[in-house]
Amino acid sequence: MIDNLENEFFGIGIQNGKTPENLGVLWRSAQNMGASFIFTIGNRYAKQASDTHNAVKSMPYFHYDTFDDFYHHLPKGAMLIGVELTDKAEPLETFKHPKRCVYLLGAEDHGLSKKAIEKSRFIVKFRSELSLNVAVAGSIVMYDRGINKPRFIRASE
Repeated sequence: MIDNLENEFFGIGIQNGKTPENLGVLWRSAQNMGASFIFTIGNRYAKQASDTHNAVKSMPYFHYDTFDDFYHHLPKGAMLIGVELTDKAEPLETFKHPKRCVYLLGAEDHGLSKKAIEKSRFIVKFRSELSLNVAVAGSIVMYDRGINKPRFIRASE
């Protein structure tokens, strides 16, 4: 019998994305880097020329009107990982990605909401002189996840 709580997966999405073009680029990266699903909170996805692989039709896409709606529907056993430049954020370079998680990015101009930061199990950041485009930041996080690094095994660890 397969224990679904042992299987590894991740999803990635944006809260109140600033520009729709960023979504297409992030979705294309998500498809190429093994994401299980993609999502938006707030602003809706619209077909983008930058999503040249049409990832939104190739993998599950979810939209949530509010953060609370999104949080209520997190997959069982998945940890919420916020990506944000805050003092409490852990360096991505040494972060142990959970086996089952959902990465949440904020818009470049406002970042994640206060509630999203409070509800995140972990907040991660990486070295950068200035803030980056949200699609680039998400791609870096997914690339780091793909590196052979130790993982958290259970949500209680």
